[in-house]
Amino acid sequence: MPHVHGSAAAANRGRLVAVLILSLTILVVEVVGAIAANSLALLADAGHMFTDVAGVGLALLAIWFAGRPATNGRTFGYLRLEVLAAAANATLLFLVAAYVLFEAWQRLSAPPDVASGLMLVVALVGLGANAISLYLLRNAQRHSLNMRGAYLEVMGDLAGSAAVIVAALVIALTGWTAADIVASAVIGLLILPRTLSLLRDATDVLLEASPKGVDMDHVRQHILDAPGVIDCHDLHAWTITSGMNVVSAHVVLAEGAEPAAALQSLSDCLADDFDIEHSTFQLETVDRRRIEERSHA
Repeated sequence: MPHVHGSAAAANRGRLVAVLILSLTILVVEVVGAIAANSLALLADAGHMFTDVAGVGLALLAIWFAGRPATNGRTFGYLRLEVLAAAANATLLFLVAAYVLFEAWQRLSAPPDVASGLMLVVALVGLGANAISLYLLRNAQRHSLNMRGAYLEVMGDLAGSAAVIVAALVIALTGWTAADIVASAVIGLLILPRTLSLLRDATDVLLEASPKGVDMDHVRQHILDAPGVIDCHDLHAWTITSGMNVVSAHVVLAEGAEPAAALQSLSDCLADDFDIEHSTFQLETVDRRRIEERSHA
């Protein structure tokens, strides 16, 4: 398969680099601030930020590999590495959420003193940086699992920073230090549903499920409506990487049908109506269908 179209994530490499730089900066600030302020909520947000750094780094590495040309041994190249990176992101997020929730439970019995002023300043800095990152990824995340993974992580960080700000204000105004523990638990719970959604989508791609938004009955009907086509079987659709869907099918032509015209119509139909540029059709006669049915009996 030629890779002239690239991938959805590769088109936004520059945005990922900018998000990586911002995330690294905030990670350092939050770790130092969490230790100085003795804040679990800040540490939880820093842990989530660490997965951002690792996840975006994985995404950039996957994009680099995905850009390498296909070979005889890897005819699709390394495009699937982008999906594997998205699955790795989800796994990292899940582990961070589990750790934060466990640590929050451990601290419930004896909430420690927290420096709410420092906690508030660091959280405000994190909120601003996450807002910038979210803006950079807002459009790209619609077209790539990798970019979506980065977007969801930054969104979780934004919500986490907001939770830390609320906790810092509560501690400063009321002295209730358990607010830090509550905020850390909220951050952990915010991570989980997004993590499961990302992992499910990545798993669907790896299991070669039908692409999201592609109605296979609709695809089949379009194929049957093509000139000269009387039947269709062994129809399959799957996703190589985000933004690159593939279809293959055995298409039975009527006697006297023009193969070139039928093939052109099929390719145009899938490209225009389903945004599927990579399609493979095996054109057959009615006799060939009977032979296939006997061989599979």
